[in-house]
Amino acid sequence: MNPEQKTLSNPQFVTIGTTNEAHRIAYRKRKATAAGLSRPGVIWLGGFKSDMKSTKAERIDQWAEVHGRAFLRFDYSGHGESGGRFEDGTIGAWLGDSLSVIRQLSDGPQILVGSSMGGWISLLAARALAQSGEESRLAGLVLIAPAVDFTEALMWKNLPADARRDIEEKGVWLRHSDYSPEPYAITRQLIEDGRKHLLLDRSIRSYCPVHILQGMQDPDVPWLHAMQLVEHLAGDPVAVTLIKDGDHRLSRDEDIARLIAAIEAIA
Repeated sequence: MNPEQKTLSNPQFVTIGTTNEAHRIAYRKRKATAAGLSRPGVIWLGGFKSDMKSTKAERIDQWAEVHGRAFLRFDYSGHGESGGRFEDGTIGAWLGDSLSVIRQLSDGPQILVGSSMGGWISLLAARALAQSGEESRLAGLVLIAPAVDFTEALMWKNLPADARRDIEEKGVWLRHSDYSPEPYAITRQLIEDGRKHLLLDRSIRSYCPVHILQGMQDPDVPWLHAMQLVEHLAGDPVAVTLIKDGDHRLSRDEDIARLIAAIEAIA
């Protein structure tokens, strides 16, 4: 094992937030070598209740090592190896984590690779960077089953009446997950904060090229939801890969090959 590989086996930590709300974010950072210095870095933004050691993130890291590309991945607060409680998290808080990590830990243009919820946060981060005059940080977005506006469009609108009642009256509802033995806590603050960050009620700018990878057998983010996103991205170049037998995770070898190809096609 070389020193760089040894470093990546354990996370590093960065403290973000104000004194009263400071929290530690875990990350792993692979620096570019001479072979990749002229190419954009890649930043992984994971999904809801996921972490930076997911199959796709690990495989991108392997690719980055081979090709000398810079690669940064991290866990939102309350996720994986980062501090904080998942139940306290919101879209706004996780967006704040993402922007802090991008600004503090990366240099030059970056390709944001957002999976599921990370696709929504990638678009929100792109908007925030552009609004602050940092468009040069954006080389492109690769979005995997982007769950844009999922708290409202995919979750709240489809919840049974008793679940809505628990959220409104008790402040939390425990949702069964096919991806974890533990249920997910869906809180009132998650739903209410999500409404402050909705994108599908207006035109969306990404300020860079976008490539969307979407499984057509995805039970969590329907492929028509991805196509709705495409309709709202009228001002920027967008490519879409629909995978007819693909599920939500898109973690098979052939899916990851498509993901890596999408990253390479941007720059």
